[in-house]
Amino acid sequence: LPNLLFYGPPGTGKTSTILAAARELYGPELFRQRVLELNASDERGIQVIREKVKAFAQLTASGSRSDGKVCPPFKIVILDEADSMTSAAQAALRRTMEKESKTTRFCLICNYISRIIEPLTSRCSKFRFKPLSDKIQQQRLLDVSEKEHVKISSEAVSYLVKVSEGDLRKAITFLQSATRLMGGKEITEKIVTEIAGVIPKETTDELLSVCQGGSFEKLETLAKNLINEGYAVAQLVNQLHDAVVESKDYSDKQKSVIVEKLADVDKCLADGADEYLQLMSLCALVMQQLTQNT
Repeated sequence: LPNLLFYGPPGTGKTSTILAAARELYGPELFRQRVLELNASDERGIQVIREKVKAFAQLTASGSRSDGKVCPPFKIVILDEADSMTSAAQAALRRTMEKESKTTRFCLICNYISRIIEPLTSRCSKFRFKPLSDKIQQQRLLDVSEKEHVKISSEAVSYLVKVSEGDLRKAITFLQSATRLMGGKEITEKIVTEIAGVIPKETTDELLSVCQGGSFEKLETLAKNLINEGYAVAQLVNQLHDAVVESKDYSDKQKSVIVEKLADVDKCLADGADEYLQLMSLCALVMQQLTQNT
């Protein structure tokens, strides 16, 4: 087994994969002694890497499995969310990785491979986890629903898959919330929309058509209603982006100006700007773009 580096979006099974592999290798009894798992929430500064990880790596792995299966002569250190480790702590790992290669294998898990320093990535075998395909997710959700005796319509399952964008953990959490909300009744697409905080397509379409109409008063009323309904503007930004990019009604120039503005608004919202002002600023620009040619 080489040193491993798993990277990819959240909820695609990176941690589950290495834990499943470790259980397979060591069996339930040896698993506790042979696997050291450090998460972003644990102490993982340079000191911990030098002391705790090094001490664990230097111990020799002995003992055999009670069921008689062959047990590999090494231990596994799992560093989950390794991209949130400081570069100093990552640098401290370099030497340990090489020196203790006889007795220890490392598995680094992260969302963004670009945040892992080059010397570490070159010491690992890289595996990219891509967002899960719709078919696999549907299969899994139906499986979970069956085992937990949850009634769910097939439209709701496909919609769950759509809103979670390849993140199975997110999809299962939504399913869980919807089940609690319905208390045993069938889960429908409408419920999933409410739980996921997705803005209904009719609302985004209405917003774009009001922008096209060119009446600022109407736009203001609609924007206020959107905020009062409790919809998140960041979510609206994502959905408008898809709607604008896929639409055939706008010219390339209009699309590029609107998408650039969407990026600005997204950044401002992330920095904690006022939702209503950002929404008005965005809509005013969209209106200007859609009405200046007519």
